Amino acid sequence: MLKTLSWVFGVVLTLVGVLGFVPGLTTNDMLLGIFMVGGLHNIIHLVTGLAALAAAMGYFSPKMYFQIFGVVYGIVTVVGFVQGDTVLGLIMVNMADNLLHLVIAAVALYAGFMMKEESMAMPSSSMGMGATM
Repeated sequence: MLKTLSWVFGVVLTLVGVLGFVPGLTTNDMLLGIFMVGGLHNIIHLVTGLAALAAAMGYFSPKMYFQIFGVVYGIVTVVGFVQGDTVLGLIMVNMADNLLHLVIAAVALYAGFMMKEESMAMPSSSMGMGATM
C-alpha cells in the first residue's frame, strides 16, 4: 500500500509542479484560480513528487519518504497558517494551500508512522516444486 501511495503522491505532485509553469492554467500566480504557485513553489512540488516516484521505484523506503515528507509538510502547514500568506517569505500561500497542505501532511504522517512497510520477499511455501506429502 505504501508503494502504491508513493506512486499516487509522485504522479500528482510532479504533475502539479509542471502545471504550475503552464500559462493559462496559472494566472496571477494562481493554479486553476485556487492555489497560489510560483517558481520555487512549483520546484518544491516537482522535487517532492520525484522523490515519491523514486521511493515507489525502490530507490529508498516509501515509509521513510512519508515520514520525512509528512513532518516537512506539517511544518509548512503550521507556518502557513501562522503567517497567513507566506511560508517563511519563500513561497506564497492562501487558505486553500494551507488546507491542502494539512490534508497532505496528515495522510503522509499516517502512512509514514502508522502503516506497515510491505515485505519485498515472496512468501515461501513448503508445498513448492519437488515437495512431497
